[in-house]
Amino acid sequence: MGCVWLGILLTFKTAGKSIPRLKYMRALGPLLVVVVSTSVMAITRWNEHGIEVVGPIDSGFPPIFTDFAFDKLGTLMSSAVVISFVGFMESVAISKSLAAKNKYEIHANQELVGLGIANALGSVFSAYPITGSFSRSAVNNDTGAKSGLAAIITASMVVLMLIAFTELLYFLPQNALAAIVLSAVSGLFDYQEFRFLWKVSKRDCLLWVISLLGTLFLGIELGIAIAVGISLAFVIYESARPHTAELGQLPGTNVYRNVEQYPDAVTVEGIVILRIDAPIYFANVDFIKDKLRMYENMAIDRSASLASSLQRLDKGVSYVILEMSPITSIDATGLHALRTIVAEYNQRGIHLALANPHRRVLEQLEKVDFLSLVGREYLFLRVQDAVAACVLHMEEEEEALNTQPNNGVDYTAL
Repeated sequence: MGCVWLGILLTFKTAGKSIPRLKYMRALGPLLVVVVSTSVMAITRWNEHGIEVVGPIDSGFPPIFTDFAFDKLGTLMSSAVVISFVGFMESVAISKSLAAKNKYEIHANQELVGLGIANALGSVFSAYPITGSFSRSAVNNDTGAKSGLAAIITASMVVLMLIAFTELLYFLPQNALAAIVLSAVSGLFDYQEFRFLWKVSKRDCLLWVISLLGTLFLGIELGIAIAVGISLAFVIYESARPHTAELGQLPGTNVYRNVEQYPDAVTVEGIVILRIDAPIYFANVDFIKDKLRMYENMAIDRSASLASSLQRLDKGVSYVILEMSPITSIDATGLHALRTIVAEYNQRGIHLALANPHRRVLEQLEKVDFLSLVGREYLFLRVQDAVAACVLHMEEEEEALNTQPNNGVDYTAL
């Protein structure tokens, strides 16, 4: 029987969408199913043979409740907070889904205010906690509702039914209600979005599928909670492993870009130019330190290979330039890590230079006297300025080594 009602609803829905002059059939379908199914059950009495019906519904309004037990506030507070949080999360998830489907914007603050007012008024009548209903929102959307007026009309009809017509709903079969919900909810499945996510990001597609399955089999609250938890795990993973890059100079310009993205970018022997595309904080400090060591070792290997091919002395790495424009903040753990990195560089004879730090980052470095540790002469506005200064220092050091006296020793005879 439920399949029959579902077939009727889908037929009316398809006709309403396909034929503009029959668009009213979308709203007519659920009403027709309620009337016909109730009439069939009232005539045949199939409820006596196992088909469940709504049954008796008390008419009228529930009594007004004014005896508030404030002494139980502490006992109920924890449960109330959890219910409020889950209810708000569920409501926003549903409203965002409908907003994306119908191409309009929602404001979460207004949703929260509306839920608060509804629950405050509902408490006077001993109502259940009020949230945005997935099934009723789907039905409302499926019947073509466009504004809050639809909710006002629905509420008015509910009041009218409660006052005068509850007896007419006694024989309304549960399978008809289920068919109405299934018909409405089926329209919320965005198959195009699944194809888009599969093409663009397999990870986002996986999260989409987990959220769907969790909601279907575990309930809306737990399904959304699982999806939010996995999303947070992805965010933490990404922030703990930020993108880093070694930079090189594009030929004929003063522009420095990722050498992997621009293979023709030129690097300078003895200098490593690095960029970290994220704030430095406790979660990604170890990853960044590992990356700095990796790029340093790569530069050392390049220098050794070049020296071997040219049969001259290996210059190694003398300077590491950190391009800091993407770094918007550094926490205490990050500052400690930078001091440790500088200390390690000094032991290996490597100087750290900073290029284009944000004002906020510069203030943080000033507070811990980091610039004095590095040397203010190694703070630059542009990467090009840092490279030019480092090249000049290396040339001066090389010239100084070449002009040192040999104390009369003839090294060529050794």
